[in-house]
Amino acid sequence: MRSTPKITLALAFAVFALSPAIAQPVTNPIPRIVEKDGRHALLVDGKPFFMLGGQAHNSSAWPGMLPQVWTAAEAMHLNTLEVPVYWEQIEAQPGHFDFSIVDTLLKQARAHRVHLVLLWFGTWKNGSNHYMPAWMKTDAAKYPNIAGKNGQPVDSPSPLYQATLDADIKAFRALVRYLKHADAPHTVLMVQVENESGAWDSMRDYSPLAQKLFEGQVPPELLKPAILQALNVPVVTDGSWQQVFGDRADEYFNAWHIARYVGQVAAAGKTEYPLPLYVNAALRDPLTNPMANTYESGGPTDNVIPIWKTAAPAIDLLAPDIYLPGSQTILKVLDLYERSDNTLFVPECALSADRAKYLYEVIARGGIGFSPFGIDANGRPETPAETAERLAPFSTDYAMTGPMMRQLAEWSFEGKIKAVVEHEDHADQTIDLGAWQAVVSFGSGRHNTAKTDDEANGKLMIVQVGADQFVAIGSRCHITFHPTGSNAGRAWQYLRVEEGHYVNGAFKFLRILNGDETDFGGPRFGGEPVVLKVELVVR
Repeated sequence: MRSTPKITLALAFAVFALSPAIAQPVTNPIPRIVEKDGRHALLVDGKPFFMLGGQAHNSSAWPGMLPQVWTAAEAMHLNTLEVPVYWEQIEAQPGHFDFSIVDTLLKQARAHRVHLVLLWFGTWKNGSNHYMPAWMKTDAAKYPNIAGKNGQPVDSPSPLYQATLDADIKAFRALVRYLKHADAPHTVLMVQVENESGAWDSMRDYSPLAQKLFEGQVPPELLKPAILQALNVPVVTDGSWQQVFGDRADEYFNAWHIARYVGQVAAAGKTEYPLPLYVNAALRDPLTNPMANTYESGGPTDNVIPIWKTAAPAIDLLAPDIYLPGSQTILKVLDLYERSDNTLFVPECALSADRAKYLYEVIARGGIGFSPFGIDANGRPETPAETAERLAPFSTDYAMTGPMMRQLAEWSFEGKIKAVVEHEDHADQTIDLGAWQAVVSFGSGRHNTAKTDDEANGKLMIVQVGADQFVAIGSRCHITFHPTGSNAGRAWQYLRVEEGHYVNGAFKFLRILNGDETDFGGPRFGGEPVVLKVELVVR
């Protein structure tokens, strides 16, 4: 856990507000990402904001599908909807733009009091060009896909052709320019540039043009010692891609050219309207360092983050889409994308009960948002009760944290939160709280019976608001405190444990816990998330 910031949050906001580079009208500042002491915050209306998000299915951003999307959004208690904008939708004819869907999304989001993150499905969507307009798809000579190693066609656009880049830049600039004038209230918080860019079934383009570039010199921007060291290759001053990067040359070449392409699209958009922009990554296994023939090559995977940061400085952050299984793997992904130069944001994760707990980890790590994918029923008939049941693993935590979201976002930015999530082995975990140590065991009952079942959905986050004062939020776990340091081994007790909930950012007291609710070690958190205020005393 990083050290507590040395300046107050209020002073930090004053500095941000006065900085000429980010000065905005006080009444309605543009959303922006800020950094302090290696931690990050998304400022909305000038204050930290955490996106309790949900992403619509790929083909649900059409007017006839939106009622079902909003039904899901309401059931989930989210504050931010992630929804696509399709290139083929807004530029069906070259140079003729139709932003009626953007107007519809803005109007309906405001009616539901929900923010938006727009997903630009442009040149890339899951490594393919399927959302390009038809007039581009039918002109493969001008807007070509990549060629595989043996010359076979590959269903993925090449990042090497200026005509494709120019067309994407023109369309994205038009979209962002339109947002600037149509979205004065800043309903849109961020825009995702492309979607899981990269290539499946080929590590790179092997066309004659690509091969000529591959055999040429590595760009000098990548030959800086710090970058080469981060990429685990010897420091050199020149050489071809193969000479410099060896068996990773194909992937790194592809990553450089895709990142430069996407970075130019983003930079063009920011000249129109400097909203935060990000890219999302289809992940590789972070534990085994596999070759790129097993995952989407060239996208912002963990091993090429230095390349993307160098090639695409207009992109504010690289974000992991988490569909990989297992707590060890997922926590490693969060480790890799939680960097002093990269804001942590999980724009997609599987809509499954075992993923909901990672909301707590993202908040504690100073992240700015979390979103499961596919919240609507994707056109299938579904009753409101069925919708509520399907979304319950996420909606219960969203309903609880939503009214305290601003406070959580502020605590997160200040580095005051720590969290643990239950692993598959159900083992106890320990949280260091300075003068205290908290041991967290998992399960919803007195005897923690969940330790023997297959589910591992317990979680807890603790906010340290004073040396002996904490706010604890969790479910399916049990917490026990122990004094440390000079007080280790001394008798202690709960001075006061309050259960309650937040309303409009203020804690509302429900009851004082004592007796069976705090004896036998400490408070227990059941299947539904609970907020406790805890004060301890050494006797």
